[in-house]
Amino acid sequence: MKDLLFAISLAIGVSACSTSPKSDELTMIIGTYTHAGSEGIYTYKFDQENGTAKSLEVIPMENPSYLTLSANQQVMYVVSEQHDETASVSAFKFDKESGKAELMNSQLTYGEDPCYVATNGKIVTTANYSGGSMSVFPLHYDGSLEPVDTIFCGNIGGPDMSRQETPHVHCTVFSPDGKQLLATDFSADRILHFDVESASSKPHLKLENTPITADSGPRHIIFSHDGKYVYIISELSEAVTVCSYNEGNMQVIQTIETHPQADRHAADIHLSPDGKFLYASVRNKEDGLAIFKVDTVTGLLEKVGYQPTGKHPRNFNITPNGKYILVADMNDNKIEIFERDLQTGLLTNTQRDIQLSMPVCIIFAK
Repeated sequence: MKDLLFAISLAIGVSACSTSPKSDELTMIIGTYTHAGSEGIYTYKFDQENGTAKSLEVIPMENPSYLTLSANQQVMYVVSEQHDETASVSAFKFDKESGKAELMNSQLTYGEDPCYVATNGKIVTTANYSGGSMSVFPLHYDGSLEPVDTIFCGNIGGPDMSRQETPHVHCTVFSPDGKQLLATDFSADRILHFDVESASSKPHLKLENTPITADSGPRHIIFSHDGKYVYIISELSEAVTVCSYNEGNMQVIQTIETHPQADRHAADIHLSPDGKFLYASVRNKEDGLAIFKVDTVTGLLEKVGYQPTGKHPRNFNITPNGKYILVADMNDNKIEIFERDLQTGLLTNTQRDIQLSMPVCIIFAK
C-alpha cells in the first residue's frame, strides 16, 4: 500500500520550606487525564537529593496528556488530548520557580487525540494518535504557536486488524542536534524519518522510513546521549529495538524483550543520565519497568532486572542526578518514587507516593 503523505497549508511527601531555591530542587510538571477528577496540569517542587515533593500550582486544562518545555524552560507546550475537532496544542509562559503558567495561545491540531508534543525551538510537532498524523507548527519569536503549517499522515500495513486497522502516529522526537525528526508509524510497523531544513522560513521535511519487526506497533523513541543510537519501545510486541544512527541513516542492530508474558501494552522508554541503563515501562498483568544495562560503545542492551509498579505505568521520568525514577501509574491514581542504585540500575520503592488522579506525563525543570 502506497504511503499516505499530504500537506495542508493553513494561513506527595512534603519537604521543608526554604526562603531561596535549593540547588537540588527541581520543578516537576505533571500532565493528567481530567475525566475522573483531575483539574489539569499540576506542578510540584521535588528535592532530587532526598526524594520529597511539595505541591505548587494547578493549571486548569482539559486532558493535558503530554507536555514539553522549550530549551530555556520559559515556554511550555501542552497537548489537549480530545477525541474530536477540538483537539489542540497550547503554549504557556512558564515560571519554573513558582510553578505558575500563563496561557499564550492555542492552535488546533487537525488530528484527533494528540498524545505527544516536541520542539526543536523552531517548530513544534504533535503526534495525533487517532488522527493518524503528525502536525507541524511554526513558532513566533516569543515561542507562541502559529497555526498548523503541515500535516503528515501515517499508514497501515501491520497484521493486527484490531489495533492497526487505521493509521496511528504515537510520538515525534528530534535528534540531539535538532536537524532530524523521527516519528513512530504505529500501524505500519516503521519509523518515519524527516530532515528538518532550517534554511527555509517554514521548515521543509523530507520523508523516509525504517521498517521494524512486523506486528510490533512502535510507540516511543529516545536517542542515546551522543546521538549514535536510537531506542524504540513497541507497544504490541513489548520489545525494545536498538538502531544505529548516523546523520539520519538508521539500521536495526538488536531487538530484545521487556517481559516474557507480553500483553501488547508497553508504553514508555528512558535512559539514565549517565547513559548506562535503559528503562521501559510495560502495562500488562505484571505492570512494571524492564531494566537494561547499556553497552555504551556498541549501544546493545542486556536485561538486568524488572521492577513491579502500580497499575498502568503509562509514563515515567528520571531525575537529572539519576537518583530517582518517578512513575505515573495512571490506573492507580498515583506517582511512585523509586530510588536508583547508580551502579546496578536496580530500583527500590521509597513508599512516598504522590496521590493524583490519572497522571500520565512527568517532566522536570531546573
